[in-house]
Amino acid sequence: MENVRSLAAILPCNDLDASERFFKRLGFSRPDHDRPSSGEQDEYRIISDGKGCSLHLTKAVEGWLVPGRNPFGLYLYMEDIDTLASEFQGETIEKNGPEVKPWGMYEFSLSAPDDVLVRVGWPARLRPLK
Repeated sequence: MENVRSLAAILPCNDLDASERFFKRLGFSRPDHDRPSSGEQDEYRIISDGKGCSLHLTKAVEGWLVPGRNPFGLYLYMEDIDTLASEFQGETIEKNGPEVKPWGMYEFSLSAPDDVLVRVGWPARLRPLK
C-alpha cells in the first residue's frame, strides 16, 4: 500500500467563529466529536469538506493580522465554480463573477474574515464546453 500524504494550511484568525462560519459556506465543517467540552478552550479547529480538503484554524496572536494587510491566501480547487460563485453573488472580488485568468484557471476570489484572500478555481482546459 502506498503512503498517503496531504498538506493542510494553518490559518491564523482573529475571530474563529466568523472564520468557521465563512468556510462552512464553502463546504467545510467540524465534526461534533472534535468540539471541546463546555468550559474548555476552543482556539484550534480542524475543518474539512469530506472530499480530502482540510483547513486548520488557529487563534491569531494579537498583532499578527493587520486589517487590509493580511498576507495569507488560500486556493480551493473545485469543478463546479459557477454554482459556488452564484452562492456568493455580490461578495466576489471580481464584479463579473468567475473568469478565465491569464494563468489558465477559471476562478473567482473572495475576501474571508481577516481579509484572507480565497481563490476558488478549476483549470480552464478541464471545464466542459458549453
